[in-house]
Amino acid sequence: MGSAALEILGLVLCLVGWVGLILACGLPMWQVTAFLDHNIVTAQTTWKGLWMSCVVQSTGHMQCKVYDSVLALNTEVQAARALTVGAVLLALVALFVTLAGAQCTTCVAPGPAKARVALTGGALYALCGLLALVPLCWFANIVVREFYDPAVPMSQKYELGAALYIGWAASALLMCGGGLVCCGAWVCAGRPDFSFPVKYSASRRPTATGDYDKKNYV
Repeated sequence: MGSAALEILGLVLCLVGWVGLILACGLPMWQVTAFLDHNIVTAQTTWKGLWMSCVVQSTGHMQCKVYDSVLALNTEVQAARALTVGAVLLALVALFVTLAGAQCTTCVAPGPAKARVALTGGALYALCGLLALVPLCWFANIVVREFYDPAVPMSQKYELGAALYIGWAASALLMCGGGLVCCGAWVCAGRPDFSFPVKYSASRRPTATGDYDKKNYV
């Protein structure tokens, strides 16, 4: 029962991390305008993401524009798109694999094969977390490097956006959840008595008098 609880907890963490990764992928706040002057009132704020850029006026009006050409984008944006979308799709595959091998489902017969399927799903989730970290850390490195570069004008300096922090949290949840799923599957494979209890009851047979046999079959 303990290994099943680990798998369920890990799966819940992975699902939350998956939703967070999708949110980070779609949000346009990967780069946010840095305010380095002493003026408190600013006319506008610029956000840049993987799919669009937005301008927020001081009045609260926001206008976003989707990038027109994929080939005209920077190399880091194209790579980040591919890696993030790939991580999201891989997490979807990991979800089906984990559900098939989870102890609370009957998609695969209980045994070592079922534990190996769950172990594969947990490893895929951990791989998703690592894959998502690559574009996040890459973007963060570019933003920090350009922020401290004296050759970059003040108006073109950016700070780390909220989407990066959401992505980092999602990657951590995916890796932690995948690790818990792997631990649950490993414990189930090594200690079958810790697995999810599944009992089967045989149907009662009618006796010669027409009554059902009262013996219990477990």
